[in-house]
Amino acid sequence: MSRRGGRRADPRGGSGGGPRGGPGAVLVAGIAFRRDELRDLAAAWLALSVAFAILFAGGGSGMGGLLAGDPLGALSLLVVSLLTAGAGFMVHELAHKVVAVRFGQAAAFRANYQMLGVAVLASLAGFIFAAPGAVHHAGRITDRERGLVALAGPVSNVLLAALFVVPLVLGVTGSSVLARVGGYGIAINLLLAGFNMLPFGPLDGATVRRWSTVVYLAVAVPCILLGLVGFLFIP
Repeated sequence: MSRRGGRRADPRGGSGGGPRGGPGAVLVAGIAFRRDELRDLAAAWLALSVAFAILFAGGGSGMGGLLAGDPLGALSLLVVSLLTAGAGFMVHELAHKVVAVRFGQAAAFRANYQMLGVAVLASLAGFIFAAPGAVHHAGRITDRERGLVALAGPVSNVLLAALFVVPLVLGVTGSSVLARVGGYGIAINLLLAGFNMLPFGPLDGATVRRWSTVVYLAVAVPCILLGLVGFLFIP
């Protein structure tokens, strides 16, 4: 998700977040990241990956049994989750940030640590509820640019899902790990795209719909349909 901040130059209170950054900022591919932002991204990536790994195992009891009987299998499931659910989240949020910076915004990801805890606890019960945080951006921006910032996340997930077709195809020829990575990668990214294009609350779809109903329908309908199809690719 992306959220519009106030009119301050930096939603985190410093000078980082833009293309040049400021004191303490780390430049990655020409984009500035504050150190606390990198910490938030890493924490959200890990927490979501743990939550999805538990979910993949069948909940807390399933993961407990896996840890007791096959710890390497549990570790393998975590790696798969890092590469699929974790990667999908990272690409989604970074896409918001990159496009926001492209439009001259000061942008930074803020993790919601309370909701990250909720995601892990929910996975123990066998379901997932994830609201890991959002990219907050501030500065002058038009409705069109705000809509494009919101679109960047779901569209990036659809493109990433297409890339996961490669390990899925390779896995069909004999590698169960690759097949699992491909299947989960396609499913989770399509579900992320479809869910975030729903026109409610703080979701990306609501921002896009406020900008243009035509663009919203052109993107949301296929994304939501693909999200439903994503269930078919869960191994």
